[in-house]
Order: sequence, then C-alpha cells, then structure tokens
Amino acid sequence: MAEFVMPSLGADMEAGTLVEWLKKPGETVKRGDIIAVVETQKGAIEVEGFDDGVLETYLVDLGTRVPVGTPLAVIRKDGEEPAAAKPAPKRVEAPAAAPEPIKPAEAVAEKPEPEPAPAPASPAAIAPSGRLKITPAARKLAAQKGIDPATLTGTGPEGAIQLADVDTVQARGVPKAEPEKPATGGFDISAMREAIAAAMARSKREIPHYYLSHRLDLTAAEAFIAERNAGKPPEERILIAALYVKAVAKALKKYKEFNGHYENGEFQPGDSVHIGMAINIRGGGLVAPAIHDAQDLDLDTVMEKTRDLVARVRAGRFRARELSDPTITVSSLGDRGVEALYGVIYPPQVAIVGIGTPVTRPWVVDDKVVPRSTVTLTLSADHRVSDGHRGALFLSAIDKNLQEPEKL
Repeated sequence: MAEFVMPSLGADMEAGTLVEWLKKPGETVKRGDIIAVVETQKGAIEVEGFDDGVLETYLVDLGTRVPVGTPLAVIRKDGEEPAAAKPAPKRVEAPAAAPEPIKPAEAVAEKPEPEPAPAPASPAAIAPSGRLKITPAARKLAAQKGIDPATLTGTGPEGAIQLADVDTVQARGVPKAEPEKPATGGFDISAMREAIAAAMARSKREIPHYYLSHRLDLTAAEAFIAERNAGKPPEERILIAALYVKAVAKALKKYKEFNGHYENGEFQPGDSVHIGMAINIRGGGLVAPAIHDAQDLDLDTVMEKTRDLVARVRAGRFRARELSDPTITVSSLGDRGVEALYGVIYPPQVAIVGIGTPVTRPWVVDDKVVPRSTVTLTLSADHRVSDGHRGALFLSAIDKNLQEPEKL
C-alpha cells in the first residue's frame, strides 16, 4: 500500500485545504494522474499521484485543512490484495471557512471492490440539510463565470458539483448568478501576501545573498525574434522571454551550482533544469511555477508552456509539481519600465536571475559608437554554494547565448 499525501508546495506553505477529489475509491490511477485539488494561499492546486495502482480509500474529508505530509488517501499498488482502510488521521485544524464543505461518499470502506462502476451523475445534488452539494472551489469558479450552480450536473461523490463540472460549462446561455465579490483569479490576496512575506523573511534570514549585475547587447536577439515572427499569427509568435529561459537553461549546463536545492545543510544539484517563471497575479501577488526540463525544449515549446502557465495562474489553477520543484527562478519586469531588479532567493533554491527593461543606449561596435538595445541582467545567489567569480561567469554565459539566438 502507498499513501497519497499532502505535498509541500514551497517554503511559504505549511498546510492546505482539500476541496475536491478527482478520483473515486476503486478507480485505477497512474503516476502523474491528478487525484485531488488542494486550496492554498496560492490558489487551487491540482495534486498528482506518484504511484500506479487502485485508489483504495479516502483518509480526509473535503473541506478539511491539513498540514503538509498528511496522508490523504491510500493507493493499492498492482498485485497487492485489498486491505481494510486506515482510519482518518486526527484533525489538526478545524475545516477551513468555506461555503458548505461536503463529505465524499464511502470515505472509509471495509473492503472496496476494485473497479466499481461509477455512480451516475445527478443534476444539482441536494444534501439532506437542503443545501446544494458543491465544493468550495467549484462554487467560487461558478461565481466568477456567472453560472448558477443549481443548473449544473455534479459528477463528484454523491453527485456533488466539482471544478471539472464548472469548467465544462460555457457561460453563454447559462443562467447567471450574482457574483459574490470582484474576481481575483481564485486567490486570497491577503493570505498570499502573508505567505510571500514569511518565505522572503526566511530567505533573507537564512541565505547569505550576494548580488551581481551585467548589461548586455540585446540587438541580435531582438532581430532574431522579429525575423522568426514575420508573417506568423500572434498565437504562433515567440517573445523575448522564451530566449531568456533557453539562454539561462543552456548556461546552467556548465554552471550547475546555480541549479538545485540547499536542504539539510547541503546543496543538491538538480538533475534537470526546472525554471520557475515569476508570474504576476492580477490584483496582487506572485507565483513562480516551473517550466520543466527547459534544457531539452525548443523555443516554440518554451513559449507554448509559458502561455499555458500564465493563463492557468491568472485563473488560479496550476499543478503541485509546478510549484514544488523549480530549481532556479527567472523574474522579469521588462514591461514595467524597471532597468534592473535584484530578487530574493526562494528557498530551497540557491539563485534567481532578474531581467530588466530593454533600453536603447550608446554602445561601441567595431570601434564606433552606435545606438543598441541593451538589457540588464542580475543574479542573486547563495554564498553557501557559489561565489561572485562563478556568478560573473554564469551571467557572461547567458550573455553569450543571447548573442547567438539561432543556437538556442
């Protein structure tokens, strides 16, 4: 038997609220399947499983707030005999304040039969109390879309309405409900700001930062993008951000001490480059989900993944792995008029690359002073792992890569 647990989603998360099950007891699950949705200060996080098998039983009720590492369900691995379900763990906190939390059907079963036929969906399931059965996350999303929950068909436990049911409904032609409050992408901005403050305070307290800056000529990169995008529709064009990601990922192949995690008193270099893209949330707040295996992706794929991340972050919906395993962060304020930014390292990472706004400056080319588009890169790095000499070489490597964009 394997336990499906509440994952850690970074230094600024200690607990989360279980708001939705996407798999039912008896269903087959595979590694990477989305099993549950957890609500944190960062929004609704889709949590993947890491084992193949059959979902044996739930251990935690919907609406329950539990700390990181708490078992949420039991997964019976292939070849194992069904076993009696484990008792639910002791609640460490009361259920989060959310509208009408519900309980899944058959949360603890003696010996569930494998692969049971799914229960038929029932429109607008009503609890014995007379309340509509709908998860907090689904209720919030329905309000943002202007959809009346009573018109939806629930496919969750006991016919409960869940996020997927709202996502499949087009708002056009659906009776609208009055929004409860201005939409903020599903985020609690106040709680997020507290979480960010706690993580950054820890970073400045525990990590001996050092800072470097480097100005480079961006003309070749901009010309490459203009030529590549010529005649293409907007959805197929690439932005300079894709080149930054690839240039950083390529430089990290040589300068590995900037890619990884510092935990338990030692540095563990990353096996792959998972670049966290700092994305601003409308209304306030910031998250940095990962573009995985950036060193192996072409520019078009990097751009596609970046667009996908931005869209899902603005909607308040992304995946656990995207927040838990970035090995370095890239943050750009290029569209905000800031020439340079000096980031604070997000633990347990050991570096963050900052990118400012491109500025036209006089530049010496072939002994002549000419106008060139330039940009300032910065590096904030952990002195326990690297030093300024290696940091300078790392920034120079990024510069070299951007001078040869056709090789990225």
